[in-house]
Amino acid sequence: MSWGTELWDQFDNLEKHTQWGIEFVEKYTKFVKERSEIETNYAKQIRNLSKKYQPKKNSKEEEESKYTFCRAFLTTLNELNDYAGQHEVISEDLTSHIITELTRYLQELKTERKSHFHDGRKAQQHIESSWKQLEASKKRFERECKEAERAQQYFEKMDADINVTKADVEKARQQAQMRHQMANDSKSEYAAYLQKFNQEQNEHYYTVIPNIFQKLQDMEEKRIERISVCMKKFADVDRQVLPIVGKCLDGMTNAAESIEPKADSKQVVESFKSGFEPPGDVEFEDYGQAMKRTVSETSLSNTKESKEKPGGKTKGKLWPFIKNKNKSPKQHKEPLSHRLNDFMASKPKMHCLRSLRRGLSLKLITLNSHVRNLIEGSVPEDFSHLPPEQRRKKLQGKIDELSKDIQKEMDQRDALTKMKDVYIKNPQMGDPASVDPRLTEIGQNIEKLQSEVQKFEGWLAEVEERMPSKSDSQRKSGLYETQNSTTVSNNCAQDRESPDGSYTEEQNSEVQVKAQPIPTPTTTTEFDDEFDDEEVLPTIGTCKALYPFEGHNEGTISVAEGELLYVIEEDKGDGWTRVRRNEDEEGYVPTSYVEVFLETNAKDS
Repeated sequence: MSWGTELWDQFDNLEKHTQWGIEFVEKYTKFVKERSEIETNYAKQIRNLSKKYQPKKNSKEEEESKYTFCRAFLTTLNELNDYAGQHEVISEDLTSHIITELTRYLQELKTERKSHFHDGRKAQQHIESSWKQLEASKKRFERECKEAERAQQYFEKMDADINVTKADVEKARQQAQMRHQMANDSKSEYAAYLQKFNQEQNEHYYTVIPNIFQKLQDMEEKRIERISVCMKKFADVDRQVLPIVGKCLDGMTNAAESIEPKADSKQVVESFKSGFEPPGDVEFEDYGQAMKRTVSETSLSNTKESKEKPGGKTKGKLWPFIKNKNKSPKQHKEPLSHRLNDFMASKPKMHCLRSLRRGLSLKLITLNSHVRNLIEGSVPEDFSHLPPEQRRKKLQGKIDELSKDIQKEMDQRDALTKMKDVYIKNPQMGDPASVDPRLTEIGQNIEKLQSEVQKFEGWLAEVEERMPSKSDSQRKSGLYETQNSTTVSNNCAQDRESPDGSYTEEQNSEVQVKAQPIPTPTTTTEFDDEFDDEEVLPTIGTCKALYPFEGHNEGTISVAEGELLYVIEEDKGDGWTRVRRNEDEEGYVPTSYVEVFLETNAKDS
């Protein structure tokens, strides 16, 4: 169906219809623009959500990344971020393929429509002007005919009247003839205009207007076709990203399926295992039996026997879930002042007092060290603040990290060496000497890293040597069962700090004093003043200081690197060894700072 033949008289309606079509394109463009904005905002919110739950760069989050469910959640966040990127792609494609094109097309469409309707109005004006000319000539012809008729009637009247002169009759005849001539001329003009108008009208309704309406019809069909293409693109834009969105969803599914509860449970063990042995059985303490003095209170065997009593293991480790470490559910401990009075009244309890001094002194030393580390925000380089198993893992991780750095430096050195060889063979490519400073710097870096590795390997070997084994625990268990415990030994075991107990107390103290000032070891000072006359501990070996140590804390002693000292009390698992420089100068030094050589009889006892 053609608009030109069917709608030749609907110029105004076609004008309204085409204007409505342009408004529809504008409305659809606005719709796509709003959809694009929705996709952009949605992608932004998804990205912000993913960023909000991304792990922060701190030690806690790094520790959490060990677990499979944490890694799965991180993968889900990354896939969600990629998913948001696909919605950004949708927004960009909608803007570039639809909104931009429709905006440009709308300008062209408005210009084309304006041109066609301008031609249509011009044709309308032309035919209307021709019609007016025809009407004017027709009215003139009609007027001239009436004037000629009146002039003829007047002439005939004058010619019949005998009273009128011949001159008047002749004048009336001439006037009638002139009017007849003017009427004939108007008739000819009217006929010409009529023929012209008919031709123009025929051309207008069968040629000009159909052509203009055909152009408008083509324009409208192109508009509809363009809308169809844009609607198809609107769907294709989503369809194009579906494979990538599917991959993102598959990645989330695979991440969820990669979660391994058993592996996470095992990781909990690896993260928190201390490496200490569980505490042994608590021995029966007979308070009804009188205190007995040992055979030789100053003998080395008795001293060591009292040190190796396993009863101290119950303190701090036997009741791990009870907040008040000073009380156990099975035995009631007397106040410290009462026990000190008992110790003062009974001379054979000197070894117990020495053990009590050691425990309190070491606690204060370690507590000061931990609080200082917390305040300064640093940890020891050798990770000595950690339990053995965790310390071993940290040291091994540090060694692996340094090994990777060494490998990187060596790769750079190999690459620079090859470059230097190329420069030597082809001097025009570069100066071989320009590579030497960098090679020297890399060599120095490798030496530094290797020395660091050796240092950490030494600490690692020390930790592995001190890690308790099954044979040691079995030997200690046998010792507990076969050894005869006197009342004095029981009391000593009750007050002595075991390696496990020392560590547990340190950890609890570290947690509880985060917001407290550094305590001063006044208790140790009081003990030193009160028991200065106690007997001197025997020497059980010697030691050599591997590193310098400045004993700032109460109860410690300063040593210089390479200095030889006497060992009077070996490490009980708390990281400290008691040494003596001379008769009046003794104290504790970190075990990792010295190399201990125990005497044969001390090792065997």
